[in-house]
Amino acid sequence: MKTYKLLDSGNLEKLEQAGPYRLIRPAPNAYWPPSLDKEYWNEAAGHYFRSSKGGGYWKWKKKLPKEWTVHYDGFKLICKPTDFGHIGFFPEQKETWNWLSGHLSGKQNLNALNLFAYSGGSSLAMAKTGIKVCHLDAAKGMIDWAKDNLRLNSEIPDNIRWITDDVNKFIMRELRRKSVYQGIVLDPPSFGRGSRGQIWKIEHHLLPLLKNCRKLMGRNPEFMVLSMHSYGYSPISLERILSSILPDNGTVSSGEMLINEDNAKGKKLPAGIFAMWVKKNRNY
Repeated sequence: MKTYKLLDSGNLEKLEQAGPYRLIRPAPNAYWPPSLDKEYWNEAAGHYFRSSKGGGYWKWKKKLPKEWTVHYDGFKLICKPTDFGHIGFFPEQKETWNWLSGHLSGKQNLNALNLFAYSGGSSLAMAKTGIKVCHLDAAKGMIDWAKDNLRLNSEIPDNIRWITDDVNKFIMRELRRKSVYQGIVLDPPSFGRGSRGQIWKIEHHLLPLLKNCRKLMGRNPEFMVLSMHSYGYSPISLERILSSILPDNGTVSSGEMLINEDNAKGKKLPAGIFAMWVKKNRNY
């Protein structure tokens, strides 16, 4: 078994099948009781616990390899549990990847920018269509991880430019160079540090960043996709933010990012929010 599945959720946790291994991780929105019996949860090889002092730790029932490959949404992805409780990709981004790969197909003249790009799911989805993609993350380790994901998916064109840098510094440089990106995808963290220790706080820095992104899109922006996992925001708040900075020749939509549970039809786990601005009169 090499696929990823969400098996169950409840009691603020989720039970996942990541290839051959079953894992339990936090799910802050899962206030309901689990659907599956305890025996299914007890088969988990690893369990991630949040610490009251911040961060967290894994508790392992058996030794797992350092990394392995899973199949998810048509991609091969390296799965590697981290000290932050991540596994290497965000399953809730599946619909974003589907939108990018499905609706940008045949538009090779576009340049797209993926900010806070992590291990590259959105970059792979865009590169798959043939457009040029700039993938930016502040952590070199994540850039290397994303490159490895691209190598696993040999059918995807190698048309990705890889940048390790602070997001704000890179954008200001690109503005001075008069670079233009018609599409921008970003999934900013609540808090982070740049490649040289720069502090990022979403409540202070998101709107100025988006305003500079708008400048970077030039006179003919095509799309912007903003997603996040931060508390204090709602889909409508993201929608209003995008509406305030992007022209009125586009449509804005928003919603929750969801993961379908494999054990019961119709059950979904909310795992973040998104808003999307798309230029009108396109076949999106």
